[in-house]
Amino acid sequence: MHEVLDGRAVRMNATASDRDDAIRQCGRVLVGMGAVAEPYIEAMLQRERSISTYVGEGFAIPHGYKDGVLRDAICFVRFPAGVDWDGERVTVCVGIAAGGDGHVKLLSELAEILLDPDRARALREASDVESVLKELR
Repeated sequence: MHEVLDGRAVRMNATASDRDDAIRQCGRVLVGMGAVAEPYIEAMLQRERSISTYVGEGFAIPHGYKDGVLRDAICFVRFPAGVDWDGERVTVCVGIAAGGDGHVKLLSELAEILLDPDRARALREASDVESVLKELR
């Protein structure tokens, strides 16, 4: 995961009015990194409408379809106040941009991290970018 996470893609204190706003913010981070084209944000929203990307423990992993991906990347956006995610409370979104089968690898790596309660807690409670990078790498 080291090669797809850049410290500039970590946001520690974001606020969102709702789930779609949180997804758009993730998408804008990925656009800003040059990882996706602007239409990818709508693909992320469409994907969410078809199946929730909430994965438990306060995490969601929004991602779109492969169209519009310029390079594989992830972003980490924390919403300390939480975001209602179809009745669940999300405090961290890890947005994914991946072409080909790259999303399967990234989702698998993220699942391994998030299934470890200590690492999931460390990510939720991280106080700085370096701590996030350490846990995700």
